[in-house]
Amino acid sequence: MAKKRKRGGGSLHLRKDGRWEGRYVIGYDDNGRPKTKNVLAKTKAECAAKLKALKEEVQGAASKLPKIDMTFGAWLDHWYQQYCKPGIKPKTQTDYENRIYQHIIPELGHIPLSQLTQGDLQQFYQRLKQNGRLAQRDLYGPGLSDRMVKSCHVTCRMALDKALAEGLIQKNPAAACKVPTTRPKEMQVLTGEEIQRLLIQAKEDGCYELLLLELSTGLRRGEILALQWDDLDVQTGALKVERQVQRIHKKLVVSQPKTKASNRSLVLPRPILHILLRYREGSSSRWMFPSPQKKDSPLDPAAVRKKLSKVLERAGCKHVRFHDLRHTFATNALEHGMDIKTLSAIIGHVSSATTLNVYAHVSDEMRQRAADRIDRGIAGVEPPPNPKPSRPATSTPFQAVKGKYRKPGTGCVTQINDHLWEGRYSPKVNGKRIARNIYAPTETECEEKLAILIADMKQELALLRAKKPAV
Repeated sequence: MAKKRKRGGGSLHLRKDGRWEGRYVIGYDDNGRPKTKNVLAKTKAECAAKLKALKEEVQGAASKLPKIDMTFGAWLDHWYQQYCKPGIKPKTQTDYENRIYQHIIPELGHIPLSQLTQGDLQQFYQRLKQNGRLAQRDLYGPGLSDRMVKSCHVTCRMALDKALAEGLIQKNPAAACKVPTTRPKEMQVLTGEEIQRLLIQAKEDGCYELLLLELSTGLRRGEILALQWDDLDVQTGALKVERQVQRIHKKLVVSQPKTKASNRSLVLPRPILHILLRYREGSSSRWMFPSPQKKDSPLDPAAVRKKLSKVLERAGCKHVRFHDLRHTFATNALEHGMDIKTLSAIIGHVSSATTLNVYAHVSDEMRQRAADRIDRGIAGVEPPPNPKPSRPATSTPFQAVKGKYRKPGTGCVTQINDHLWEGRYSPKVNGKRIARNIYAPTETECEEKLAILIADMKQELALLRAKKPAV
């Protein structure tokens, strides 16, 4: 068996013309594709020697900063710009840049790379956990979340692993660091009655087709908002998913889906297809769910989040994230007999193992039902009653709550989560919108704070208008 070369050492192969060729990756283009250089020789040994020389030449040229006295900040910036950034998507770039340039480099960037210790990193993580938040400290507290602290650690460790491979350090000080244990957010699933109430209220609030399609397909929020009418085959009901919408640096960006598996095609049930076609008759936009404010633009993901929160409140449902509607679809699909492999393809997971890990609680129930059927069919034994019977599909007497529209000049109030409300007042002054927000743990307190904010802003605006010179 041929001996496998070490990762990062280049590749060797015998050409059809009898010569040996060596290839080495020297970087990546703007699309994340590798750029290579090659060497040729008559023998494998000579080619390996040339490849080694090429590797040393490329590594020496790539590091424009001297290895002696290089700071951790200089190396981290070089590692991100040269090795990391070309291969990741814009949204991921934003996350990396926030961690590197807002937190890691300001705290640790001055330390020489060769002198960075495990203690330096461990103390840095502790500071992040206790007092690392840079914005909205009054809402979320002074410390960063466990997930953010762990993300900073992972970034440091990856950069230092590369420094170790390049021979800039003798060992990776991040390898033995202890970081907070992160736990996934608790999955919440709507009951059958809650789904009915949600859709009844959604008709009243003008988002019925969006939420119905989500509960019927389990698309990610960015995927469903990026759908265009050309993606739908009206004859077969096939729906192509090939893009997503994200907010990056305060702008909506349409990009490729999250993974290769996310590029997929779904077949909509006929009733859902007919509802969408009726909905399309009143639309003149290429987007399936267009923005009501901006021409030729999809809905903003943040606007959908706020809309869902309001619909859930009016429908008397528990507060869930938009992503929990995806969980609701997947759970219902499994409970009604869909196999894991099919579900994995529909919701765009890379592998069925991911689906099994996320929905293990549902697959356990499926295995129990399968065992019950075997008991009945083979052993002739009646299994014990299921302590958790499937949810009955009953109708609900719920009536939609009629929307209450606020008077002009009173701002707006939105529920962000179970313990946080946002009040916003955004008057126009001299053609420019001026917006200010306040936050409170209850709706009543939020309304009170908003009234005070509006009164204060009106006084300020009156003074500004009084100071404006007459034309």
